[in-house]
Amino acid sequence: MYKPFFQVVLLAGLVLCGGAAWAGSAVVFAAASLKDSLQEIAGDYMKTSGDKIVFNFGSSGMLARQIREGAPADIFFSADEAQMDSLEKEALIAKESRRNRLSNSLVIVVPNDSKLAIASAKDLNQPAIKRVALAEPQTVPAGIYSQKYLEKLGLWTTVSPKVVPTANVRAALAAVESGNVEAGMVYKTYAAISKKVRIAFAVPPGEGPEIIYPMALVKGSKDPATARKFLDYLGTPEAARVFEKYGFLIAK
Repeated sequence: MYKPFFQVVLLAGLVLCGGAAWAGSAVVFAAASLKDSLQEIAGDYMKTSGDKIVFNFGSSGMLARQIREGAPADIFFSADEAQMDSLEKEALIAKESRRNRLSNSLVIVVPNDSKLAIASAKDLNQPAIKRVALAEPQTVPAGIYSQKYLEKLGLWTTVSPKVVPTANVRAALAAVESGNVEAGMVYKTYAAISKKVRIAFAVPPGEGPEIIYPMALVKGSKDPATARKFLDYLGTPEAARVFEKYGFLIAK
């Protein structure tokens, strides 16, 4: 069975929708890093379509696990390909509907009032940096990408003892915003919307890992027609403009 807290998330979404009569409905399981952009996109979509869109946001690994356990999802929008690949191998998504929609990049952030100078990832080794917030490197895409990048540079062995793992990339950003850590590695899209941190170092294009966000229909959807309509809308230029506003790159 799927986790009890999901029932709370879904119920909250239904309550927010009130007693309105909807043409159709779709439940979207989406990576936490997509929350702001998808809520804006869905708000515009619901005004014109008459359909109801409900979200369950979290780490891609957790969402994939919930789908395996039978949670009622219509669309899965992952922050990495690995989680989508695993569901595809288990025949839990509609393979023909899958497409790569977005890309992102990594940045190192520090609190706005920090005096730290970080010219490269190697500077995470400086003594003044005692704690580095990362999304959980074993299960959360942002953390997995960060670890791979640091491993590529030969820095993981020295940086890992400083790592403070968090439940997701939003929590890693919050740790930096609060000043509980000296630095963190997060998606550029998160850093762009925070007023409490500054980007100390941006991983150069081509140097960091390829970060791809795939999306697909989930098999067993209770309203596949509505789900497909919204999935198609996510691929439109209108949706792309919102994604780009929040700092995402549109996948080629």
